[in-house]
Formats: sequence, C-alpha cells, structure tokens
Amino acid sequence: MSDVAPRSFVFGPFLLLPERQLLMRDETPVRIGGRALDILTMLVERPGDVVGKRELMSRVWPDTIVEEGNLKVNMAALRRALEEGPDTIQYIATVVGRGYRFTAPVQYSGSAPLPPNTETVAPRNHNLPTATTRIVGRQDAINATLGELQDARMVSIVGAGGIGKTTVALAVAQQTVGLTRDGVWLVDLSPLKDPALIPNVIATAIGLAAHSANMLAALSGFLRDREMLLVFDSCEHIIESAAASIDRILTEAPGIRILATSREPLRVKGERVRRLPGLATPSETRGLRADTALAFPAVQLFVDRATDRLESFDFGDADAPLVAEICRKLDGLALAIELAATRVDAFGIAELLKQLDDRFRLLQGHRGGIERHRTLTATIDWSYDLLSESERAIMRRVAIFAGLFSLNSACTVAADAQIDRVLVIDGIASLVAKSLLTAEVHDMEVEYRMLDTTRAYALEKLATSHELDGARQRHAEHCLELVGLAKADVDRLPRIDWLARYGPKTDDIRDALRWAFTGSAAALGVRLTVAAIPFGKQMSLVEECRMAVERALDDRFHAHRSIRDDLILNLTLGATLLHTRGPLVQVKVSLGKALEIAEMLGDIDLQLECLRGLSEYELWTGDSHAAIALAEKIRAISEEDGAASAEADAQAGSALSWLGALAASRHRLESIVRQPVSRNLRPDVARFEFDQRLTARGALATVQWLQGFPDQALETARRQLEEAEASNYAVSLCYALLHGSVIVALYLRDYEAAYRYLERGVEHATRHGLTIWRAMAVGPRYRLNLYTNHPVDLAAFRETLTEVREGGFRMRYPNYLTNYGEALARQGDVEGGLACIDDAITLSESRGQIVGIPEMLRIKGNVIRFQDPQGQDKATDCYRRSIELARRDGALSWELRSAISLVKLWRERGGNDEAEDMLASTYGRFDEGFSTGDLRRARALIDTRIAR
Repeated sequence: MSDVAPRSFVFGPFLLLPERQLLMRDETPVRIGGRALDILTMLVERPGDVVGKRELMSRVWPDTIVEEGNLKVNMAALRRALEEGPDTIQYIATVVGRGYRFTAPVQYSGSAPLPPNTETVAPRNHNLPTATTRIVGRQDAINATLGELQDARMVSIVGAGGIGKTTVALAVAQQTVGLTRDGVWLVDLSPLKDPALIPNVIATAIGLAAHSANMLAALSGFLRDREMLLVFDSCEHIIESAAASIDRILTEAPGIRILATSREPLRVKGERVRRLPGLATPSETRGLRADTALAFPAVQLFVDRATDRLESFDFGDADAPLVAEICRKLDGLALAIELAATRVDAFGIAELLKQLDDRFRLLQGHRGGIERHRTLTATIDWSYDLLSESERAIMRRVAIFAGLFSLNSACTVAADAQIDRVLVIDGIASLVAKSLLTAEVHDMEVEYRMLDTTRAYALEKLATSHELDGARQRHAEHCLELVGLAKADVDRLPRIDWLARYGPKTDDIRDALRWAFTGSAAALGVRLTVAAIPFGKQMSLVEECRMAVERALDDRFHAHRSIRDDLILNLTLGATLLHTRGPLVQVKVSLGKALEIAEMLGDIDLQLECLRGLSEYELWTGDSHAAIALAEKIRAISEEDGAASAEADAQAGSALSWLGALAASRHRLESIVRQPVSRNLRPDVARFEFDQRLTARGALATVQWLQGFPDQALETARRQLEEAEASNYAVSLCYALLHGSVIVALYLRDYEAAYRYLERGVEHATRHGLTIWRAMAVGPRYRLNLYTNHPVDLAAFRETLTEVREGGFRMRYPNYLTNYGEALARQGDVEGGLACIDDAITLSESRGQIVGIPEMLRIKGNVIRFQDPQGQDKATDCYRRSIELARRDGALSWELRSAISLVKLWRERGGNDEAEDMLASTYGRFDEGFSTGDLRRARALIDTRIAR
C-alpha cells in the first residue's frame, strides 16, 4: 500500500487528509465526527467561496432527508474541533441567509506524505461521545484527576448538579484512551431507575454479551483479567447499588480503574474524592475591565456560549462588570451560566442581570437561602419560563427519553394535534441553542440528550401538566416501532454498526416495558415484549428476556395476550431457560404449551421449532428414545408440508449416537452439516432458536472418532468451532468448545489442546453467565486431571455431580460419575469407586445410552487392575466385554483402547498371543490418525512384540 495520500489541505496548525478521514493538529489526530469532517472538506475545497446550506446538506447527507438543525449541530462541532473562540483564529464565517465561507488561507497538495505512525481507522476501544463544546476553566481539575488515577484505582468527582462533573470526567477519559489495554468505557447511569440492572448497563457499555441470573458475578468474572477504565456517570440516584457493584469489581478485577461522578462520595474502599468547585468568578465587579474579567473561567464560559448564541456579541469593558455579576450570582455553576448566556440575544446583558435578580428574589425567605441547587433550579425555571408554550411542551415531552434520541424520535413522541413535526424540529434546535438539550455527533446521525438535572426538572413539569401518560404511551409505541427497525437492520448492518445504533436504546425499551406493565397499558406491554425478543437476542440480554417473557405470561395479563403471543412467549421462555439454567422441568412445560398452540394454529414453522427445542431438551436429560421420537415427528411434519426434513436429523443423529447406532447416526448428521447455511427464520418470527447445524457438527465429530476416523473428527471439530466463532452467539461457542473441541482433544489424548479449549470455554461461559455450561465443563476438567495425574478435589467433584444431576443435565452424567469413581478409587476407596462405575453402567443401560459403556468397562478394568492385585481375572473380563460391545456398535476407537489395556495386563502376567493378535488386528483396521495418542500407544506395543 502506498504511503502517500491523494489530497491534503493545510491551514493554520491543521492538516486535513479527506481520503483518510483524518484531521491532524500539530501531528496529533483530532477527534471529529464523520459528518463534520465532510463539511470541512467541502469548505476547504473552495476557500473564500460561499457554500450554500442546501449544497452542504445534499453532499454530506446524499441519501437522507435531514433538517437544517443537523447542519447547525455539526457546524458547531466542527468549530469546536478547530478550537474557534472569541480570542482565536476564525476559520469559518457564517453568511447570514446563505451559507458558510472558509476564511483562512489553505495550502493544497495533490499528494502529501502521511504523518508517521498514523492509523486510518483506530480500533474501537472506547464509547465516549464526540465533544461538541469547548471546555473552559477545568484544565487544573482534569490534570489533577489524571494524576490521581495513576495512584488510585477509584476516583470520584463530586459536586453539585450542573457544576461540570461529567464534562471533567469525559475530558479525563478522552486523555486516557489508548493507555489501557482493553479500552475506556462510559457507563451512563442517569437513565437507570432499577438499581438491580446496574451490572446489565455496565455489560452493555463494554460490549459484553451476558446471559446470567447473577449478572454482577458474570461481569466480575469477565473483568478479572482485563485492564480498562470504567467511567460511571451520575451515581447519586442509585448510589448504594452503584457503590456495591463498583466495590465488587474493584475487589475481583485488579486491572480495572474507575472514575465516577456523583453529588456525594460513594464511600467505596480506596476511593479518592475530588470535589469540583464552581468556576472561579471575580469577587469584585465594580470597574472591572474586559481583559481582567476574561481571566476568570466563569466569564470565559459565559462569553464563549454567548458568542455561540449571537455571533455579533462583542464583549467589552462596559459588559464586564455585568457579566461578572451574573456569573457570581450563579455561583460559577457551568450549566446555569450556559443557560443564562443563551438568552443574551433576547435581553442583552443588563436586562439579563435584572431578570436573574427577579428570579432569585422569589427564593428569599426559603430555608437555607440561595444554595447551589436552588441557584440551578431557579436558572432552569427561569429558562423554562422564557420558552414559548410549544417549546415548553417539547422540552417536557422529550424528557421521556432515557438517553440519546434522534430528531425523528423526538418528532414521534413530542408531536400531536397541537404541535406538528415542523414545530418540534424548530423546538429541538431552539432547546439545543439554549443549552437545555445537548447534541452529540455520531457518524450516522446527530442525536440529542437532556442532562439528568434538566431532565428531572422537565419530568416534574410533565407530570404536573397531566401529559405524562400520553407521552409515555407515545414513547412505548415508538419503542415498538424501534425494535421492529432494529430487527430489520440485523442483516443489513454490520454488527458493530447495529450495536452502535440500537444498543443505546436499551434503557428506553426497559422504561417503556416497566411503564406499560405498571400502568394501564398492559396490552402494549405484551406487544412490546414479544416484539423485543429479537432485540434481546441481538443484545445478548437472555436473562432479561427470560424475566420479561415470564412477566408477560403472568395470569394478570392473560386478557391482553393473543394466542400467538402465548406461543412465542412460551417458546422463548423454554429456550432461554434451557441455555441458561439447563433442562429444568419448566423448559419442557413451556415448550409443550407452545407446541400445543402451534398445532392448533396450524403454524408448521413454529411447530418444528417447538419440536426441535423439545428434542434438544430430551437429549440433555439423557432420554435418547424420546429425542428420536420427536425427531421423527419433525421429519413427518416436514415431509407432509413439503419442507426439507434434514433438520430432523440433528437431534436424531445425536440421539442415535448415544444409543450406539453409529452408522445410522453418522448418516443423519452428515445430511444436515452438508446443507447450505441459511438465515433460517421467517421474517415475522425471530427468537432464541436452536442451532441444528452446529450441534450436528459437534456430534458428528464424536461419531467419527468412535468409528476410527480421528483425523476427520479433528477437522469436523475445527469447522464447528470456526462456524461458532463466526456466529457471534454465546451458546453456539459454548457448544463448539465444550461439546466439540474439548471432547475431541480428550479422545485424541492431546491434553494440552484440551486444557486450552477448556479454559477458553469456561471463561466464555463465565463471561456470559451461562452457569449450566460452567457446570458441564467441570466433568472434562476432572477427567483431564485424572489423565495428567493432577490432584482431584473429591468434595468439589461431588458438588459438581449434584449440580449437574439436579439441573437435569444427565446426558453426560454417567461419564462424569465414572470419572468420579476412578478418582475415588485412586484415593483409596476402591469399593466406593467401583460402585460408582457400576451405577454409571446401570444408569446408561436403563436409558439405552450404551455408547459409552465400553469405556466405562475399560476404566473399571483399570481400577481393578491397579488397585486389586487379586482381581486380574475380573479386569480381563471387563476388557473383553468392552471389546465385544465396541465391535457390536462399530466403535473401533473404544475397541483399540480396550485392546491396548488387555495387552498391557497380559504382559504383566507373562503375555498372551490372542490378546497381541487382537491388538494388531484392531490397529490394522485404521486408515488414518496414526499420529494421535491411542494409535501411537498401540504402535509402540506392537513394535515391542515384534522386537521380542
């Protein structure tokens, strides 16, 4: 790749490289949104010319109809990126009524070398918003906080509402980007009402897909080996729960540092508290000159924001005492100063001060005098009163949004018969200009947010205006529309873009669901719950989805559910329960209810989905015959409907393998893994579906090994893992790692690889809170420890057996019980160990799950051989029975293992030609896998016999 750029533009200290989407200032990249960069490119291409607003908008948003407010917000962001201010170079001039002109000299080059060590696109290692305003008067606090974060793992920025805590925290976070291995992540707690969801909000912020009933434990486990900075913004309203979560993270994840903002300290162990004062203001205002006043940050902020509001504002000596007095009366509160400065165009400085005096006079006589929070409330109240009636209504209504919202969302919620869409658009632009809304620039669009202090005020006004229920209703209906758009965009957008667009809407959906079910809109709540199921899957909020569908299925809401709602809700409940808590009885009950409804409705697709879920459930419980019966029902329905019946082969193939019918099993499994990959679902149905192809591939790998094809098994497991990684779905990767790669590596005696896959699987299950999968991983771990002569904790092993048994996961339970028996015998309890192995064999026989019995008999023979010198004949019988059963089922690999053990036993007793011939014959039937563990052992034994 060439190291020259096609075009470069140099102006002042800046270098613009449009084709690289890069703006540099003195060789340092400038963070700027993509739209603002496009605007800058168009202006510098024609320096000195007036570029019309419509021309700019048509180029920057070529395929989208946008309002002029979007251009204004991006232009403001661009000015900030260029650091324009009252006393700095002005690069862009506004030509009133026409457009904008780039006024600075521009040096253009058709090709210019890129600055060294510059990346075109930085990896996503933070979620911080692009700053749209210049920070004034806080550099000392920013530097001090940065220093404290070097010495302490927990720093809290504490101060009154509107003082500027978030501004400082974000500035600190920006300067930390790139300095921590795993990134810097903003956790905005301001929209959160339910303290129990704090771990979920953290997980969403850092991009963690979690499926857990104990989210905090899953989160702490994931963070344990990470290095990152977490910025918790607005902790005060849920401070106890925030402190508890932070304390747990700090205790269990030593590489995590935390920066928090709150109106009071969190009182977490090791917390450093930085109290943020108001911006400095002149103590004496009489005779104050403009240059002297501008030395104070509060005055700088006022002038900066006033200039934004009114480009003709000229701060002179006559204004200095008045502005200083305004800032003093506002106690240096950044938000209050910004709110006041936005009214300079309406009143002028002198009248502005008079208006503030009138407002504060109303507070005299109240207990405590004019405290900071009274100052801020008075300022917001004053700003609110100065709005037009339509602007007030718009401000009240958009306060309903929990976080970021788009202009279209604002129009949907705020517009009604009295206030049309045009008024809402104009009102949003006005509220941004008056600092009652903030605008954040993202590459895809401009979005808006109301600061938590302002939002709390506006929500109170909304409630007292008797508009709350109406706004909530429109908001919930909008969320219903939103999840529909999110579902449609799943296949259209790359996953990272989908998450960036829809992930921040999670709190709004939570709020809408909470209101709908606690108010009088349960019918809407049910509709939203059903529609949000695909959203929950994409966000990996499996446990939240389970709780939501359980709530919607409550008898209180029966009248609000359609029969189809009951179908989808029960199907989803069964699926989410199975993959998070295992095959509990409730899974079968829910899937059974869903199946009954699907049959009644004649919905073939959903009948098949329910049957697949039930078959999967029966497999997990160890009832292969029931799983096969359900699979045959799937086949019959599919063939009758004219649909492909291959998916019936996934469960049938797996079930047949457990029954020892390996040839039939392989035929079924290969029929599904050879099918082309499909998106699988009708457009009107999306749920936590069962991945037939992936589970079939894992089962096929096991069958291939059992039949004597180790190399094929290894390749199949590799393909399964590759597909699971590409799926971006947590359960799929658990399947591939713990039911595929680990098992095959154990069979091949590649213990190093087995440990590697096992550790990855356990970490992944822990990260996603999949407790049943963690339990299933313990069995292979103990087996590995036995094979590699590592110590085994028998008490912990017993607890795991109990957890697996009580969780209903009995498919592999006899295997684990056999390994426990072997461990018990090795630690001296031979009788107890043999009893456990016999129980495992009996349990397998009673269910027909006979495929593992040859290995159980071999292990029993080993226990007798090594622990009971008088029981050699019994050991021989175990090996011979194992070989006989393995031959009957075509399990060549089991046959080889037992033949090896039999030869070793007879050599200890002087040798046996029949056993030696049996081993040589078994080995001779292999066509591959000669580098794998069992075949190497067999070859060594055969070579030793020849040498004798």
